[in-house]
Formats: sequence, C-alpha cells, structure tokens
Amino acid sequence: MKIFELNGVVRPSLSKASVKSLRKNDQVPCVLYGNKRENIHFSVYARELKELIFTPNVYVVSLAIDGKKHLAILHELQFHPVTDEILHLDFLAADEARPVIMAIPIVIEGVSEGVKAGGKLIINTRKIEVKGLIKDLPDTLPVNISDLKLGKTIVAGDLIYPNIQVITPKSTIVCAVRMTRAALGAAAAAAAEKK
Repeated sequence: MKIFELNGVVRPSLSKASVKSLRKNDQVPCVLYGNKRENIHFSVYARELKELIFTPNVYVVSLAIDGKKHLAILHELQFHPVTDEILHLDFLAADEARPVIMAIPIVIEGVSEGVKAGGKLIINTRKIEVKGLIKDLPDTLPVNISDLKLGKTIVAGDLIYPNIQVITPKSTIVCAVRMTRAALGAAAAAAAEKK
C-alpha cells in the first residue's frame, strides 16, 4: 500500500472564526481520532490534498503534525455543496500491528467469455472494502473475468485474496455480463442453423 506524506499544524482554536480564517488562507481544518488516542485538531494546505483526494488511488497517510508522526487513513471528507471546495477532513488513526478496514479499487483482468459472445461487461462496484494489516493491503484488487459467461455475475463473496478479508457484503455485485441485442441476434441465428 502506498504511503502519502502530509504535513499539518495543530489548530490553537476550534472557533468558527478561526475556521473561517483558516479557509481564507487556503487551509483545511482536519481531525485525527481513534485507536485509543486523544483527538488532534490540525490544519493542512488545500493544495497538498489534491493527489490524496482527486485520484482513484487509495493511500495510507503519514501525518507529520508539529514534528510528530502519525499513521492514518482518510476516513471522511466534506465538500462545499456549490464550489466543491474541501471543507473538512477526518483521519482515522492506524496502527501497523492492528487490522484496518479500507475501500480498495478493483482492476478488471482478462477478457470475458460472455463479452467474446457479444455481451456487454457492466462494472457495478469500483471499490471493495477489505480488512487486514497495513503491510498486507494491496494498492488494487484484481478481479479476473476470463470465465465470466453471458448473463453471469461476480459478487463480492466470490473474491478471495491472501492475508485480507473481504468486508463488502457477499451479495454485492462487482461485475456482470449482460445480453445485448447483437448477442441475442447471434444466439437466434445459431439456433435457426441447428434446425
């Protein structure tokens, strides 16, 4: 799992006025909590967040707050409803010795038999939630569709990865191959030829 380095400064005040002042100076208020530690309220520069937020990648965040290092996971973020400006970030403290839950992007591998037969691949889920130690978490989760036939689906319960547990509900459809008009026409033509 990739590590994203981020520098923060402890917020001396949590008042609305200080939050406004931070945002005027292109800073985003943040909080680090969890893992049986005291909450740390801090701020980071918005420009440093672009590679963390506006990307399909998932990172473990190494926070340097006033000289102290903290391992964390981006847990929640708030955007302004009109301007899409980042308003607030919540980080969940992590420990290398304890399992964490993260949503990791899937990568489709192979060419489906159903697609070769004229079907259309539909991807329903872009990320799968898994639980494991940080050292065992991959950057992406491969989903092999080579054996996926026309009209069939792959659900989260079908996916197995070493050293990590899939947390997404087992019945969640990851991808499917749907029948298309072209595939229906080909099937009808093949049936007519057999007669």
